[in-house]
Amino acid sequence: MIGRTVAAIVLSSLCGMASAALIAIDVGHYAAEPGATSARGRPELEFNRELAAQIASALGVRGYATRTIGADGGMQHLWRRPQAARGADFFISVHHDSTQARFQSTWTHEGTEQRYSDRFQGFSLFVSRENRFWRDALRCASMIGAALVRAGFKPSLYHADPVLGENRLFADKANGVHYFDHLAVLRHASSPAVLFEAGLIVNRDEELLMRDAVVQKRIAESVARGTSECLNQ
Repeated sequence: MIGRTVAAIVLSSLCGMASAALIAIDVGHYAAEPGATSARGRPELEFNRELAAQIASALGVRGYATRTIGADGGMQHLWRRPQAARGADFFISVHHDSTQARFQSTWTHEGTEQRYSDRFQGFSLFVSRENRFWRDALRCASMIGAALVRAGFKPSLYHADPVLGENRLFADKANGVHYFDHLAVLRHASSPAVLFEAGLIVNRDEELLMRDAVVQKRIAESVARGTSECLNQ
């Protein structure tokens, strides 16, 4: 009797994992245009790769299947990214943030002049109302943001300001979620889709945090937790 019970539990677990949701994880930018440059001269693409791998690992521990897109740095066309994610139940594009050039100053790091701005810090999440699943995306983005806040991270709020940022209206201010309707990688996705800016790498202190493997793991676990809470509703 005990043997049958254990076998049933194992079978149930395996069936659950086999039917688990598939999460597409998009590594933002590509080798020819690697995104923002950090305060110490590191390309955003490298930050994105590292965090995407941590997110894939955290989701895998929770039993989710994952598909990483653009990790080799060769996917130049944005429309190919949601196309490569077809069949996924959720799509998250992983990025790291910067500011407009007018808010940046110069400093010298290891003999090289670099640009930085210590004025802003924090994460941001974006959804597009041109994606037909945008309400589901908004719910997931809010849950991811809430998980990040519970873990001690703070939303930047920079992007909603009509003067400082790009006037991206808040969808959920408390959890750092904005509308970004015309963003191609979100609007063309065939599933709920979210773009995640993990932190501002032009901020000298936050850049060091974004490079810290322990911090990356905390961020990834928060993203996985929020995603799981959303998909299990």
